[in-house]
Amino acid sequence: MQEENRSFIPLFVTNFFGTLNDNFLKTLASFTVIGWLQDERVKSIAMGFTAGALVLPYILCSPLADRLTAIWPKRRIVQLAKWAELPIMAVAIMGFAFKSPWLVIGAVLLMGLQSSLYSPAKYALVRDVGGEGRISTGMGGMEGVSFLGVLMGTVAASVASDRMGPVARYACLVVFAALGLVASYTVRAKEQLNRALHAINPVRYIRRSYRMAARYDGLNAVIFTLSVFWWAAAMLQMGLLVYGKSEAGLNLDATRTGALLCAAAVGIVLGQVIAGVVDRRRFLLGATLLTGWIAAALLLVLYFASLSPMAFAVVLGLLAFDLGFFKLPFDAEIQKVVKGPKLNTMLAYFNQVSFLFMLAASGCYALVSWAFGPKAFFLLLAIVFLVAPFVFVFCYRSVLLCTGHWVFSRRYKVEVDGLDHLTTQPPNHQTTQLVLPNHPAMVDPMLVSVAFWKTPLKPLSDESFFHTGIVAPRVLKTLGAVPVPDLRKHRTAKGATIARGLGDIVKSTLEDGGNVIFYPSGHIQTEPEHEDIGTRQLAYNICGDLPEGVRVIGVRTRGLWGSIWSRKGRKNSPSFVPTFIKSVLLWFFWSPFVPRRRVTMHIEDLTDRVKEWSHGTRLDFNRKLEEWYNA
Repeated sequence: MQEENRSFIPLFVTNFFGTLNDNFLKTLASFTVIGWLQDERVKSIAMGFTAGALVLPYILCSPLADRLTAIWPKRRIVQLAKWAELPIMAVAIMGFAFKSPWLVIGAVLLMGLQSSLYSPAKYALVRDVGGEGRISTGMGGMEGVSFLGVLMGTVAASVASDRMGPVARYACLVVFAALGLVASYTVRAKEQLNRALHAINPVRYIRRSYRMAARYDGLNAVIFTLSVFWWAAAMLQMGLLVYGKSEAGLNLDATRTGALLCAAAVGIVLGQVIAGVVDRRRFLLGATLLTGWIAAALLLVLYFASLSPMAFAVVLGLLAFDLGFFKLPFDAEIQKVVKGPKLNTMLAYFNQVSFLFMLAASGCYALVSWAFGPKAFFLLLAIVFLVAPFVFVFCYRSVLLCTGHWVFSRRYKVEVDGLDHLTTQPPNHQTTQLVLPNHPAMVDPMLVSVAFWKTPLKPLSDESFFHTGIVAPRVLKTLGAVPVPDLRKHRTAKGATIARGLGDIVKSTLEDGGNVIFYPSGHIQTEPEHEDIGTRQLAYNICGDLPEGVRVIGVRTRGLWGSIWSRKGRKNSPSFVPTFIKSVLLWFFWSPFVPRRRVTMHIEDLTDRVKEWSHGTRLDFNRKLEEWYNA
C-alpha cells in the first residue's frame, strides 16, 4: 500500500479519545475535589495542583519522550501508552470511591505523564501515515480533534459532575481509555527510524533544542508564536468558564456555559480542518498578520460590546474559526521544515515550550482578573494578537516577503517575465544562484525580493545597518543578509583592499549553498532607465571565478524612474527615512485612488554569457552587462 493512501482516521480517533479522557479526568477531578473540601484556601491549592498535574509532566518529561522514539517504534509507544491508561483510570476510580483528593490528583499527574511520553510519537506519525504531501491535512485533523477533545472532555465532565452517578462517571473513564487503546492498533504507518539520543535533563534539553531549532531559519519563531496561541487558548478556556457563569458576565448556568464552549470547539475544529485543505494550495502562513488581527478585532468586540448570550456565542464561534486558520499553518510548518528523526526532538521541544506558556497562562489570568475584573482577559488577548503576529512576520523570511508582496502590490503593478529561470532546476542540477539586478531606484531591492519570495536570496548590506535602530537589524537578520564593510569609512588604499575582500565574502556564501543578490553598479540610476556600472569590479571578479554549480541570473527592472524613490529631479539619492514616511502616507491616503505604477521585471539566465564576458577586461565585462541592462 502506498503511503499516500493510508487513512488518518485511526490516528485521529486515537488522539481524540486520549485528549478527551485527559480533560474529562482533570475537569471531573477539579469539580469533585472542590466539593469534598471546606476551606476556601485549601480549595484554591487543590485546584492549582490539579491544573498543574496535567501540565507539569510535559515540561519535565518531553526529553524522555524524545528518547523513547529512539528505542521503540512510534506506533509501539502509542500502544504502550494506551495500555498504561487503563491502570491509571483504576487509580482515579479508587480516589473517587474513597474520597481521597490526593489520590485523585495523583491519577491526574499519572495521566499527564502518560500523555507527555507519547505526544511526540503521536504527532510525528502524521508524516509517516500521510506522506510529505498531506502534512497540512493531517495536522489540521490532529489539531482539530485535539481541541474538540479538550472542550468536549471539559463539557462532558461538567455535565457528569451534576447529572451522573459515580458508576456512570467511572464507566466513562474506562470506556474512553478502552476506545483509545483499540484505535491505536488500527494505525498504519511507514515509520522513519530515530537513532539520535539526547539528554533527558529538561533544562539542558530545552537549551540544546533551542540551539538545534536555530539551525532552521525562523523555526524558533514558529514554535514561540504557536506557544503564544496555546497560552491564549488556556486563558480563554479559564476565562470563559468564569465569565460565562459570573453575574458580572453572561450569568449562565453550567449547561449553557458548556454550550458556549461547544461553540468554540465547533469553530476551531472547522477552522483547522478547512485551513488544512487551504494550506495545501496557498501559503497560509503568509496570512498570519491578517488572521491574528482579525482575532484581535473579534476579542475587542467581546470586550467592549454588550452582547446577548446568543450574539456572544456567534462572535466566539467566528473567533474560534479564525484561530483555527491562525494555528494550523504553524503546526504544519514544523513538519515541513524539520525532516527525518529530528522532528521527534523538535516536537518534544515544542511540547516543553508550549506547556510552559500554558502554565504561565494560569498566573496571568489570575493576576489580570484580580486586578481588572473577569472581562479583562479579552482585552489582554486582543493586545497579544495585535503584537505577536507583527513580531513573527519580522522573524520569518518567507512570511516577511509574502507580507511585503501584498503591501507593494497595492502601489505597484509588477509584471515579471522569466521567473522560471530563478525557480526551475536545470538538467545539470545547478541550484545555487547569484542574482544581479539593475538599480533604478531605492525601492527596487524590496520589489525584487518580494517578487522572488519563494527563493531565499541573501542580500549584501553595509555592516553599519546591522547596528542601526531596531527594525533594520531584525529585517536584515531575517533575510539572511551578508554583512560587508562600509566603504564610505575607508576611502584610502585600505578601502580598495576591503573591496577586493567582498569577492571572498560572496564566493564563500555561494560555496556554502546560499543564493546571493547584489547590485553591480552599487548605486541607483542617475539617468532615465540607464545603468552605469563604471569601473566597479565585484561582479567581474565573482563571475570570473564562479564556484561550481552556481547560476547567474540577471534582472532588468523598468518603470521606477520618476518614483519618489528615484533620483529624478535630485542631485543625490533620496533620504530613506523621510521618503519612507512619505510613501507610507501615500500608501494609506493616495494610492487607493490612483492607478498603480506599472513596473516590469525581465529575468534571464546569464551564466554562459558572463563566463564568456569575464575572459575579457573588467571594462569590457561591465560594458556588456550595461548593454544587457539598458537593452
